[in-house]
Amino acid sequence: MAHWVDQAVFYHLYPLGQCGAPQRNDFSAAPVPRLDRLISWLDQARDLGANALYLGPVLESSAHGYDIADFFHVDRRLGDDRTMSWLADQVRARGLRLVMEGVFHHVGRDFWAFRDLQAHGPDSRFRDWFHLDFTRRSPLGDAFAYQTWNGCQDLVKLNLQNPEVRSHLWEAITTWLREWDPDGLRLDAADHLPPAFLQDLGRHCRDLKPGFWLMGEVVAGDYRRYLEQDGLDAVTNYEAYKGLFSSHNDANYFEIAYTLRRQFGNYGLCQGRTLYSFADNHDVDRLASRLANPAHLYPVHCLLFTMPGAPSIYYGSEFGITGVKNPSDDWPLRPALDLAALQAHPPQPDLPAAIRRLAALRRACPALAQGDYRELALSHRRLVFSRRCHEQWLVIAVSAENQPASQDIRLPDAPDGTLVDLLNPGQSFPLHNGRAQISPLWPGWARVLEVRAG
Repeated sequence: MAHWVDQAVFYHLYPLGQCGAPQRNDFSAAPVPRLDRLISWLDQARDLGANALYLGPVLESSAHGYDIADFFHVDRRLGDDRTMSWLADQVRARGLRLVMEGVFHHVGRDFWAFRDLQAHGPDSRFRDWFHLDFTRRSPLGDAFAYQTWNGCQDLVKLNLQNPEVRSHLWEAITTWLREWDPDGLRLDAADHLPPAFLQDLGRHCRDLKPGFWLMGEVVAGDYRRYLEQDGLDAVTNYEAYKGLFSSHNDANYFEIAYTLRRQFGNYGLCQGRTLYSFADNHDVDRLASRLANPAHLYPVHCLLFTMPGAPSIYYGSEFGITGVKNPSDDWPLRPALDLAALQAHPPQPDLPAAIRRLAALRRACPALAQGDYRELALSHRRLVFSRRCHEQWLVIAVSAENQPASQDIRLPDAPDGTLVDLLNPGQSFPLHNGRAQISPLWPGWARVLEVRAG
């Protein structure tokens, strides 16, 4: 059965960064309603062709939003709970689905139960909320050691087997749904969450709201486990993310083609599932900083919007801006950007319009939403594949060549007819005995060809 995410085009905002919030929370200042600074970006998302918003962390935290101090209230650096209710209304008023951040693996050191533990040690009634060792001190001088996420002492691992912890989290999720009515959650560090927890989380959310979408952050590993055993609807497609830029830098389309074939081809690991596709995000360098050739921004986005998966654009990257994180600092990836200035003088002037065209096509074509994937032709700088469903049959040809090229296409089971270019209107090519020649195939661009009989 079709799900709303099948036709989703995501826009990804990181509120603490874009709103210009202080990088540290003093937990004493009055709430400052900065979320209104996102309104122009909601309009930008809609105008770009997005119909879903992935909103980064907004709950009370110590610094970057993933070190939560309170699961029930909005970070005072962004406003208060009413500010978030207003923003959620603004999101819906623009026809955007809302996906929020769910951080359940860990909390920050300012989380109220951890503070109680610091004050009372073994006598704290919340000692079983964490994984503790009272025989040694923590690297930060606590009278106990504790498990973390990836060795980061600012991120304290929760004991998700504890019924009290689960009850606390379920109550928080219930509150979010009642107050802000999100359509889904992006689960931070999902590859570190216990399978039973993910299954119970899914049941709780879908009991509250049928069709609720759960997408897990999974960097590496077998995506099937999370989709089939753990009950997630999608995972972050980091495998394809890497192939999108490195296939261009290395003039090696065989890499991204192998990934797509392995994931979505015949007997593919994720066949029939809509993964979350992206070219950059709040944790990795901007695409424009990853690519050796800026002209390759265009074929990367052609692939992103035509391959299986729900495509996502990270705020500002539609203009071709650069951004590189420091070894211990992600804030350069999460800046407060001047939207009006970027719209007036984008680093890549043609990129926003190109993304609009691709997003419109992605939303309009059922084959891009639910079609299968079949590789048709492959070379170092060219990839041709088909997306086919009951309603539509498309052939996509993407080129990273430096010069115009001619591309032969063979569709053995196709009728005689015409290949009509939906991405570049007014152009078509005859199809005879399942064969067509596409010329020109422009450098750094694509053709999205609909198979029409007769």
